[in-house]
Amino acid sequence: MRKLLKIASLALLAGCLGAELRAQDAGTLSREDAEKLFKTRPYSPYAERDFPQRPWFGDTHLHTALSMDAGAAGARLGPREAYRFAKGEEVMSSTGQPVRLSRPLDFLVISDHSDNMGFFGDFLAGKPEILKNPQARNWYDMIQSGQGGEAAFAIVNAFGQGKFPQDILYQPGNPAYRSTWQRIIDAAEEANEPGRFTALIGYEWTSLSKGNNLHRNVIFRDNGDKAGLVEPFTTYPPLGSNNPRDLWKWLQNYEGKTGGDVLAIAHNGNLSNGTMFPLIESFSGKEIDREYAEQRAHWEVLYEATQIKGDGESHPVLSPNDEFANFEKWDKGNLDVSEAKKPEMLEFEYARSALKNGLKLEAKLGVNPYKFGLIGSTDAHTGLATADDDNFWGKITASEPTPGRTTHPFMTNPTTGVQIMGWEETASGYAAVWAQENTRISLFDAMERRETYATTGPRMVVRFFGGFDFVEADANTRSPAITGYTKGVPMGGDLRQAPQGKAPTFLVAALKDPIGANLDRYQIVKGWLDSAGELHEKVYDVAWSGDRTPGADGKLPPVGNTVDVRNATFTNTIGASELVAVWKDPDFDPAERAFYYGRVIEIPTPRWTAYDAKHFGISMPPEVPMTTQERAYTSPIWYSPAS
Repeated sequence: MRKLLKIASLALLAGCLGAELRAQDAGTLSREDAEKLFKTRPYSPYAERDFPQRPWFGDTHLHTALSMDAGAAGARLGPREAYRFAKGEEVMSSTGQPVRLSRPLDFLVISDHSDNMGFFGDFLAGKPEILKNPQARNWYDMIQSGQGGEAAFAIVNAFGQGKFPQDILYQPGNPAYRSTWQRIIDAAEEANEPGRFTALIGYEWTSLSKGNNLHRNVIFRDNGDKAGLVEPFTTYPPLGSNNPRDLWKWLQNYEGKTGGDVLAIAHNGNLSNGTMFPLIESFSGKEIDREYAEQRAHWEVLYEATQIKGDGESHPVLSPNDEFANFEKWDKGNLDVSEAKKPEMLEFEYARSALKNGLKLEAKLGVNPYKFGLIGSTDAHTGLATADDDNFWGKITASEPTPGRTTHPFMTNPTTGVQIMGWEETASGYAAVWAQENTRISLFDAMERRETYATTGPRMVVRFFGGFDFVEADANTRSPAITGYTKGVPMGGDLRQAPQGKAPTFLVAALKDPIGANLDRYQIVKGWLDSAGELHEKVYDVAWSGDRTPGADGKLPPVGNTVDVRNATFTNTIGASELVAVWKDPDFDPAERAFYYGRVIEIPTPRWTAYDAKHFGISMPPEVPMTTQERAYTSPIWYSPAS
């Protein structure tokens, strides 16, 4: 009886609610109509996606004739020509050769040096306000008499030694400096086409302490209306400083003044002689503290791991068990080779060792100063953002294609006896950014969240997701990103305390550059801090081409080599067009801090030196490498145990 009364009461309530619904202005809403309006999933699998669906490729580090060293070295292309070239137009190089990219870039940052920005072009034009200085007049007369190279060397040398005439120095507050900065902003505003091509505003802060490279590229999220409210921070005293702490203060002041957003990207730690990723600050001689860690982690969310001046992922001395660590090394000295390299410096120069030391510092300070994502860029001083081996235009104008550019010294220091040859320049690299749109805001925000990867030039598509619930079947989907974002975090993300009994799992995917080489393998590099405070690293092969199997030493056999060096060609008869896999960490300890990043290796291809030998019909010295294995490095994913 009680059950019947309950049913009757529910029926009455339903009737009342039904009458209430009928009384609304919207009319009667039937269950069938409601179900039609609120479908649980759209038919189109591409609709309503709110995650990045493709990477955008670009260069965050390009110099034009407005950089004093580039101008002195012969660069004559300005920002407008650089943007035209990046967009796919054919331009005439500074040496009078036609040049064009194989494919346009998606974005570009003109990062001319902030110190003495714009001076050399005005000097060459013979501006009276410059030539009234006796030293400048002497340099100018040298150029006019055919001694241009000697004059350029003298100018750069005087600036580097702090002997540049103060009355003609282009620096903040100087009208000529302000005009140059506005010219850079105007060129970016003109070139920027949201959705098609992004011109991010930026510059390079070029700290050089005792010849040690501590450079940072400063990139604005903002348009010219905000970036134009300030002038770049310099290193030349008294207005500037070589200390990164002072740069971070400038960045903070910019955001406070304008309400804008800005970040800084360090690069070429390999030329810092142990000062790029310190445990002991070179400026104070003291251990880095929490303030340093917080400031660096906040402002420097990315690191440029590969470029023309060598690769910065790791080094054979630091990673002796990694057969791919010996790649395009510049390890002879600091930036101006005024001091030879010592083995003990290496730990504080390379990305992998910095990521490892970051774990130790986080355990000590509570903040990881080296929690950065990875990108590549060129650092070309030619106005030409080229990173392809078959289309490489060198570091400076003197390195543009000629029969003798490989055997001509790029840099030499008679005091130390250190010399870097032209062939040691590296055709690298580009930044790949997983952004939802090709706009300043979207690209910048993706950089800030470290959803980026570095490539040495090829435009391979690389995915890297981490979580605790990926299973082998997830590798079979044609849309790994749907599963990746649903069940985990992308590159640049964080994994917190592991669920009981679970280890991190990773969904990895790589698709070859459509006009490039096949893929050899996809590796995951792990670094961790054990309970005794010791740091470790290990490289795992997680997906590879062919039917190879690891040997007794756990190493995967080489993929092979199809390169015809004489003709500078190769075939894609080995390798794979794509690699997709799910990998579970077999050595996981939930109590240990760790990071993981992906490394994708291509099959061997001709190096730029092979293309030069073929084009010019020359023979290379025996020490010159003629093949390479291009690669990509993803930003890490960090694991942190409960504190």
